[in-house]
Amino acid sequence: MISKLALATFTLLAAVSGQQVGTLEAETHPSMSMQTCTSGGACTKKDTKIVLDSNWRWLHSTDGYTNCYTGNEWDATLCPDPETCATNCALDGADYEGVYGIKAGGDSLTLTFVTGANVGSRVYLLADDSTYQGFNLKNNEFTFDVDMSNLPCGLNGALYFSQMDLDGGLANHAGNKAGAAYGTGYCDAQCPHDMKFINGEANTIDWTPSDSDINAGSGKFGTCCTEMDIWEANQAASAYTPHACKGQGLTRCEGTDCGDGDDRYSGVCDKDGCDFNSYRMGDPSFLGVGRTVDTSKVITVITQFVTADGTESGALTSIKRIYVQGGKTIANSESKIDGVDATNEITDAFCDQQKTAFSDNNYFKTLGGMSGFSTALDSPMVLSMSIWDDHAASMNWLDSTYPVGGTAPGNLRGDCAATDGDPATVEAAHPGATVTFSNIKFGPIGSTFDAGATA
Repeated sequence: MISKLALATFTLLAAVSGQQVGTLEAETHPSMSMQTCTSGGACTKKDTKIVLDSNWRWLHSTDGYTNCYTGNEWDATLCPDPETCATNCALDGADYEGVYGIKAGGDSLTLTFVTGANVGSRVYLLADDSTYQGFNLKNNEFTFDVDMSNLPCGLNGALYFSQMDLDGGLANHAGNKAGAAYGTGYCDAQCPHDMKFINGEANTIDWTPSDSDINAGSGKFGTCCTEMDIWEANQAASAYTPHACKGQGLTRCEGTDCGDGDDRYSGVCDKDGCDFNSYRMGDPSFLGVGRTVDTSKVITVITQFVTADGTESGALTSIKRIYVQGGKTIANSESKIDGVDATNEITDAFCDQQKTAFSDNNYFKTLGGMSGFSTALDSPMVLSMSIWDDHAASMNWLDSTYPVGGTAPGNLRGDCAATDGDPATVEAAHPGATVTFSNIKFGPIGSTFDAGATA
């Protein structure tokens, strides 16, 4: 059963308690400005900020310094059940640079992979100190610069949108005092079970510590919503991918609806999505160090959301990708896969052909394809930026061969070794890896960059 509050009991609990806010560390949101552009190409600075996701934050007793969560386990006394845990525990402010290796200023954000005991991070863009910046993507384009020169195989410097509540769930869940100001309300198409709180309730039921990640575990519930991966990448590979989901906004899942394991194609969301990875689509020379799009240098990335009637309310028909580097505009690579037309954009036709050519389950189509995805984009999306390694599949799905050892069409996604993304290996070898996102611009199609010369 799909539900945001699956049991009536939990609905009652949410009405009397929710995520609390601590006062031991002041929460000061670092600045990261963006620009909004008009159809004439005029762009205006907007004073936006970033906020750290709640899952990375110190969670402690409301009356002191006792950890509610240590390593990958809950404190049994403070958190014997969801209600008691939400009452007893508070999210606190963050030391962004000192603890998490997050540096922001001007229009730029740099995320460092390992800082002390902390591994990875995820932040969101704020319109103000209590509200996420919303983006209505249809008939618009999103542009940013990225520096991946210090981001090796096995890591993911990701920038993407998900259908989160702009207030972090504050208004919809009585008793929740944290909200967007403390990075709450996360969801994505993978329906992650590792979120410590969902809809202001502690995800303590059936919590299982991870065997491979000393900082993570998984609870009974997952948190699902439509996701648009604008940029999942490292020096060796890149992909952009829409993921369709049933329903609108955050859905708390359990059981089959989470799409775990053998239920992957029965869940709320399309976890595979319809991806465009140039290497996977038959052009290994397009993106990488020293290649057409040179990942050893700063890249400007433009993503356009084209509608049938050229309006923000029209039906989404395609998602286009353009690059600018060294003063030249570079069109996305075209497919060179047998059975897939020589296209360089994501459309229903591309997705259908790609899934057939790669013998992949077309769950994207089952959930409505571009039409289903388009409906979700009628609501504003929230921007996430992160750096992470992969305890589930060592990032092979992005930059290596997946499944490992596979030789079928679509298995080759990049030329990294299958072992490069092993978390223990990459954390030891590249703790100082970084990704820098900067110069975000948003506006009507054609407004955020100067096409200039073409490569």
